[in-house]
Amino acid sequence: MLEVRDLYVSYGKVAALNGVTLSVPEGSIVSLIGSNGAGKSTFLNALSGLVRIKSGDIKFKGAPLSRLPHVIVGQGLVQVPEGRKIFSGLTVRENLLAGAYLNRNRREVQQALEEVFALFPILKERQKQYGGTLSGGEQQMLAIARGLMARPKLLALDEPSLGLAPLIVRGIFELIKKIRSRGVTILLVEQNANKALEIADYAYVLENGRVICQGSGQELLHDEAVKRAYLGIRGQEGCR
Repeated sequence: MLEVRDLYVSYGKVAALNGVTLSVPEGSIVSLIGSNGAGKSTFLNALSGLVRIKSGDIKFKGAPLSRLPHVIVGQGLVQVPEGRKIFSGLTVRENLLAGAYLNRNRREVQQALEEVFALFPILKERQKQYGGTLSGGEQQMLAIARGLMARPKLLALDEPSLGLAPLIVRGIFELIKKIRSRGVTILLVEQNANKALEIADYAYVLENGRVICQGSGQELLHDEAVKRAYLGIRGQEGCR
């Protein structure tokens, strides 16, 4: 579904991405892990048209991906940004409707809203509540649900577990698996490497703007270098 080849992004003279190549097959969960500053969020922002690409090729569903953010959403690629970034002064319902801003078909928007409420019943209960009054976990659910209102083919999630308690994190990752089961392809950018690899069909490790390791989620969970660098487990040399 998504094919990225030799992607380079720079901020002035500082290289942020150095020839990143990866693919996200339709119907899969693909995780991109790495430490802070590795280039994970820059990669997502490059996909979403939020930063300028120096060189490289991005294809989505076999065609070149637009560089205009609103067109990218219309093509079916939606990013849920790091830090939730909901509209705290709008109600839950208003936040969700904002996610469907490109769709002028009221029937389709209402159908999307019903599907989201079925997936996130807590949001249906709180639909008249202001976004800023929700708990951190509920705000993350709202951010993901708002992304789903655009009916994406591929949902790109940037650090969905950031700042959440372990029990809430577990629930968020269960929701991600449920979203995939409903036919949405997932690209997961996550610092919680253990959780990201547990649910991934395939994964990439990013370091200093380069892919240094790749394999199935289970392969990387048991790779010695990944264990040592990202899972906090000492071991012998592994994938580099």
